[in-house]
Amino acid sequence: MAVTDAAISAIKEMIVVGELRPGQRLPPEKELGERLGVSRNSLREAVKSLELIRVLDVRRGDGTYVTSLRPELLLEAMSFVVDLHQDASVLEIFAVRRILEPAAAELTVAIIEDAELDALAAEIEGFGEDASVEELVAHDLAFHHRITAAGGNEYLTSLLDALSSSTARARLWRGITQDRVVTRTLAEHAAIVAALRSRDRELVRAALTVHIGGIETWLRSAVEQDPQTR
Repeated sequence: MAVTDAAISAIKEMIVVGELRPGQRLPPEKELGERLGVSRNSLREAVKSLELIRVLDVRRGDGTYVTSLRPELLLEAMSFVVDLHQDASVLEIFAVRRILEPAAAELTVAIIEDAELDALAAEIEGFGEDASVEELVAHDLAFHHRITAAGGNEYLTSLLDALSSSTARARLWRGITQDRVVTRTLAEHAAIVAALRSRDRELVRAALTVHIGGIETWLRSAVEQDPQTR
């Protein structure tokens, strides 16, 4: 494993210094192995590990390439890991969201276009009270993504997307066990859009904090009532 780790570090360094660029093909296996001073088996293990976290793309019969290294691609592995957390540990993820998401929304205040706000408001107004929990979850995830994405920070957007994917099960649980979840969620979303339209940074931060904090409070209560989730 030490040799494989060294090969991983060497390939990463080649990418960091620009010797290997996004979309570029790696040297042939024999050549790269000799250059790094590792066996083919160790090199293959290193490549497999980097493929798993979407740094490399192994194309059978063609070669191995550096991926686009786009943030949404690199953070896919994080999303997978986060989804494995139990309900108790999801509380820590919510705490991170409560810190980052209001700040991310603040970035959009000065630049989000009125047309985007109109589209968000129309989507909220057109969302039926009889919508399924699954539809509500999809709406909520898309709503938060669009607001964060409007801020223009792709890494922050991808990071929050990765963190938010883990909350789907918690939201489903909330929707099943609590009444009027659709009404409450839509009202909170409308308040967020209104805050953004006012271009008031503090109001935007408060609206997002209340929204995320409400879900976090419910989940904390559910966890405390069920010791098996700890």
